Amino acid sequence: MKTKLFYFAEFLAFLILFYVLNLASIGGLIYPFAFSMLFALAWANQKVWLLAPSYLIASLLVNFSLQNAICSLVTVFVLVLPYYIHVLCKKSMKKWELFVCALVSQTALICFQALEGVYPYLICLNILTGLLFCYVAIGIFEPLLLRGSAFKFSNFEMVCAGILLAAFASGLNNFVFYNFAFLKMFASFIILSFIYISSSKSSLLVASIIAFGTTIASNNPIYFAPLILWSLLAGIFKSKQRIFSIIALILTELVCGYYFRFYYVYGIIEILPVLIGCLIFYAIPSKWYQEVSALFTSSSQKLAVKNLINRNREILHRRLENLSEVFFEMNSVFKKLIKTEMSPSQVKEMLYNEICSSICKNCPEEKHCHRTFLNDTKKVFEEMITIALEKGRITVLDLPSYLASRCGKANMLISEINTLTNQYRNYSQLVGNVDTSKLLISDQLFGIAGLMKELAREVEPVLSFDSGRENRLIDELAFNNIGCTDAVIYDKDARTMIASLIVRQEDVEKTKLQSVVSKICGSQMAVYEMYPSYRAGLTTVNLKTAPRYDCIFGIAQQNKSGSNQSGDCHSIERLDGDKFMFAICDGMGSGSDAREKSETAIGLVENFYKAGFDNEIILSSVNKLLNLEKDEMFSTIDICVVDLKSGIADFVKMGATSSFVRKEDGCEILESGALPIGVIQDAKPLIKKVVLSEKDFIVISSDGVNDAFGSDGDYKDFLLTIKTTNPQEYAQAIIDKALANNNGYAVDDMTCIVVKIF
Repeated sequence: MKTKLFYFAEFLAFLILFYVLNLASIGGLIYPFAFSMLFALAWANQKVWLLAPSYLIASLLVNFSLQNAICSLVTVFVLVLPYYIHVLCKKSMKKWELFVCALVSQTALICFQALEGVYPYLICLNILTGLLFCYVAIGIFEPLLLRGSAFKFSNFEMVCAGILLAAFASGLNNFVFYNFAFLKMFASFIILSFIYISSSKSSLLVASIIAFGTTIASNNPIYFAPLILWSLLAGIFKSKQRIFSIIALILTELVCGYYFRFYYVYGIIEILPVLIGCLIFYAIPSKWYQEVSALFTSSSQKLAVKNLINRNREILHRRLENLSEVFFEMNSVFKKLIKTEMSPSQVKEMLYNEICSSICKNCPEEKHCHRTFLNDTKKVFEEMITIALEKGRITVLDLPSYLASRCGKANMLISEINTLTNQYRNYSQLVGNVDTSKLLISDQLFGIAGLMKELAREVEPVLSFDSGRENRLIDELAFNNIGCTDAVIYDKDARTMIASLIVRQEDVEKTKLQSVVSKICGSQMAVYEMYPSYRAGLTTVNLKTAPRYDCIFGIAQQNKSGSNQSGDCHSIERLDGDKFMFAICDGMGSGSDAREKSETAIGLVENFYKAGFDNEIILSSVNKLLNLEKDEMFSTIDICVVDLKSGIADFVKMGATSSFVRKEDGCEILESGALPIGVIQDAKPLIKKVVLSEKDFIVISSDGVNDAFGSDGDYKDFLLTIKTTNPQEYAQAIIDKALANNNGYAVDDMTCIVVKIF
């Protein structure tokens, strides 16, 4: 039952529309609007079995004659026949086919007008205007069908809507029943509605369009003054209470009719349409107007949001600056807590005094040894302490013969020296670990302070939004059938532009999306982030200026012969700021222990880099952490960080083998350096920078690969012979050659990463 009622209401709506457009004309000579609207609605997937009868009935109601009936039947027939042929063939109609059908549908009218002696230029003008209006109607119905009313109309679509409104007003101008002007009823409702869903400026524009429509129909601008005055006065009294605008409009109409006498005839019947239009406007709930107004007020809301964003960035900048200063101070405090180690002479002096107080204090020979032979005794004691510190303990054999023969507490002396030196070594190691931990914390505090300082610099500049470009982007996307409800474009820095769009979920994967944004922004843009929007069916897509370079990579590995698990680990991560990190960590030896050590090191390095720490702080911190374990298991770290914006690669090495950059005209060797990670706590990484070019290959590998080539020169010579441009094949060719050099035997674990720049 509901479906039937819906179809009946749709039929009535079409009937009224076609009736009004059949009355619409240009100067009373050209009537092109009804047939063009019929074909436009068919293109917009409206039901033809409702359109055809409503068009026929409306045409006959306007002009009940045999000639008009024939013309209307031919028009409907030329629409229905091709339409159902395409439906049966399951083939969509092309737009050019639609316009051909629209042109053919007017053959009967052309024949009748020619027989009646109508000027040929008027016949051509009627057909061409109709086809043009059909294009305009499709321009507004197509986006409504494809995107829905929730999406902002483009400028072109707004122009199409304005032309459609003018044509409708032209028909309403001739739709008068016993002096009851339906145009006034429609105009009063539309003007008041636009005042409340948009602005007074919009309502003034709508009033002008309606007045223009009546002018082209009657060649008389009689409605311009009253409609514009309606809009101005009703807009002035706009408030939450809609009744004030209604009263202002009605009073304006009374003044125009009775005082200024704008109309030829004016009385109660002429006032009634305005009253009914105002009543319909007032009967519609305010909630409906508020929902529709969201489509028209987005620009002002966006301006408020943009101001809020810049204000929040300013506050965030100040807080980050203050926090960074706090962490810098904490770093300074922790460094002051680190104890300074005693010199060797101070250690010996301390232990000498301790031995004297514990062993020699109650000895009968104390005065003889420590007064008469003070210098000799002290020298002998310090020599024994030195031997104990170096060897770990002393024995009777380390005692000088004259002391052994004269000292009655020789055994006690040896035992005490061994005990004290052992205690000192344990204490020294404990203090060293504590100091290392403090230094590690100090490094982290310094790194965090630096990160906050960098973040503060990033959010310091005021974002410059480009509203004009945003509107053009929405229009261009709409033209390409991509529904975009909102767009924000701003410059993040001198080299990076950001575009954030809210689009329909089904439009996210369209290739046109990226190309349109790139065209409007004037630079190549790349999608870097997508996530669901707050509204169902919509997705937020963030794009930014694509970096100058990109890269692809390949990885090849081979376990040590006879080993089930490789001691090599690798990591490949995309970092913030269009950077890529490639790393290989080679644990000492092979198997599970080496694997565990290298996994720990590579995991720490990976997470530090993702957090944004500096190269030296990362490896210094990781080195100190691993140095605390004291397990004599070390790892080499080989890192390459490629900045895709600048084309600069940072090579960071700790005990790693040489790396290579294969260029079109040669090959550059980046030699190894620095101690492996975890050996000593103050080890510094070796850092080198290389400027990359298009088609360069970066090769980093573990020592199992490099050692198989014998020398860096042999490795370089082989790289120059590789012809493939596929980095995966490149890496595999290196591993295959390394195995071939050892007769197919892997002496050590092998890992090779090859990166191609383009």
